[in-house]
Amino acid sequence: MSLPLNANILRIGPPLQHAQTWISHNTLALENGGRLKEVTTCYETWGTLNHERSNAVLICHALSGDSHVVRHDEQDTPGWWEILVGPGKPIDTDRYFVICSNLLGGCRGTTGPNFVNPEGTQPYGAAFPIITVRDMVAVQRRLIDHLGISRLHAVIGGSLGGLQVLTWAIDHPEAVKSSIVLAASARLSSQGIAFDIVGRNAIRHDPNFAGGQYYDGPAPEAGLALARMLAHITYLSDESMRAKFDPTRLQPRSVDSAFESTFSVGSYLAHQGDRFVERFDANSYITLSTAMDLFDLGDSKQKLAKTLAPSTCRWLFLSFSSDWLYPASASRQLVDALVAQSKSVSSCEIESPAGHDSFLLENTMEDGGRMIRAFLANDPSPANSSSVSYESRIDQPTSIFHGQRLDYKMILRLMPEDASVVDLGCGNGELLSILRDRGYRPLLGVERDQEQVVECIERGHLVIHADLDKGLSAIPDQSFQVALLSQTLQSIVDVAGVLEEVVRIGRRGIVSFPNFAHAPMRETFLREGRLPKEEGLYAYDWHDTPNRRFPSILDFQELCSNRGIHILEAIYFNSKNGKEIVDDPNLNADVAVVALTR
Repeated sequence: MSLPLNANILRIGPPLQHAQTWISHNTLALENGGRLKEVTTCYETWGTLNHERSNAVLICHALSGDSHVVRHDEQDTPGWWEILVGPGKPIDTDRYFVICSNLLGGCRGTTGPNFVNPEGTQPYGAAFPIITVRDMVAVQRRLIDHLGISRLHAVIGGSLGGLQVLTWAIDHPEAVKSSIVLAASARLSSQGIAFDIVGRNAIRHDPNFAGGQYYDGPAPEAGLALARMLAHITYLSDESMRAKFDPTRLQPRSVDSAFESTFSVGSYLAHQGDRFVERFDANSYITLSTAMDLFDLGDSKQKLAKTLAPSTCRWLFLSFSSDWLYPASASRQLVDALVAQSKSVSSCEIESPAGHDSFLLENTMEDGGRMIRAFLANDPSPANSSSVSYESRIDQPTSIFHGQRLDYKMILRLMPEDASVVDLGCGNGELLSILRDRGYRPLLGVERDQEQVVECIERGHLVIHADLDKGLSAIPDQSFQVALLSQTLQSIVDVAGVLEEVVRIGRRGIVSFPNFAHAPMRETFLREGRLPKEEGLYAYDWHDTPNRRFPSILDFQELCSNRGIHILEAIYFNSKNGKEIVDDPNLNADVAVVALTR
């Protein structure tokens, strides 16, 4: 049995009190060549595996993490994801059996460069073979099989952990019910790889590196610290660094370090680098960062589509607005590729100033935690849909309009039975919930407001966080029987473009909108000479309104005619008295619901 060299314990942190070890004696063939005759895996678990073995959640850690996600008891040391994992938390250890293993190539008890090479008597060191994320996941799969789990309830991870989640879903689709990917993308940018290259060079050119065989002597601490300092810059954002360091730029913390500390940001980085070398191994840093850089699912829509095709799980992608290492735009490429294949996917770009590290911080993960909790708990199958009835929802007020949403009833009148539906501008998912209760499947929402996306996911819906004005090219032509645009038209910039998308995506489009040519509106404008404002649909000040457009029924009809869009059916009504209007609707109706096709 190959073991890590005991002398290296000073460079991998204190012992993990609740860690378990399992050894696989079957040879592991590595993706890039080479073999490991046996693999030791260090892992920790929380919670209880249920009788059906169906409540297991695998957490995949990032480059500098380990198996110690959260403390096991009050005497235990804190873990790296205390904000999300534990009793009553989003990843609830009273409900789920949570597993996290140290990665292959790591330095906290799993086979890595600090293990003795079975071909000799010395640690592998720099001779440890090149490994990939796929190799890491292969080792995790062996562990899951060993634990008697055939299908994971979910796999979740951020950064390098997110790359593992992607690989699980692609390589082992039968073993994954749900995948949650945070701050990750199909591949790292060349700029991101460049930072890693400089970091690895700093380690290799440290005088103490000794070709990677430094375990009997001084470690390359300066090189590893510099690599960590450089990497840490990529985990932050310009905004977070300005907020953190600009006010005290020339007031550095008092730290005992050989690194420059003239500026406050310098003392911070020095502290990060010095602390890192106390718990991490330089060869492991080289090994894991290289695996991260090698990860590549494709650089085009076609390649991504092919790579992601085998996945069958439900997906949740969380990205962060200020993350430039794995930017939200790169996460959207994955989401778009899955949407194009009609996979079950939800996404949210969380507004955060904290950069790549956002997924580890409590103040930026409040909404993320809500979505993770809901996504894990919600079963989208018909048997587990919401029990709140259609009748109890149908007249509730919603986000833009303060009055009754009578247009829901009209929309349902124009809906074909058992249709697949995409709701563009779905708000908090109220209409999607009504449709779900009525038996419509599948359903997808598209919404640009972060809070409404969170609420939509909490209701158990699939929703894509996207701006309609920026296009919906990822959704294939005619991929839904119905495309809805409910009380959203007036808030859109590119009205014609979005309307074109409605009839492209759906075999039938259904659009509801307020009629700003309604008689009381005209009279108020004529009488008072001011933008009309009254209870219900028009209760907004001119300077504080979500409405960018002020369409009339005639305007809408003319636009459709000019665009070659055919109006199949139309319902016009007065929302105040609930009456349907037939006589001169442009004057007498305040709401229109129209069915369209190309």
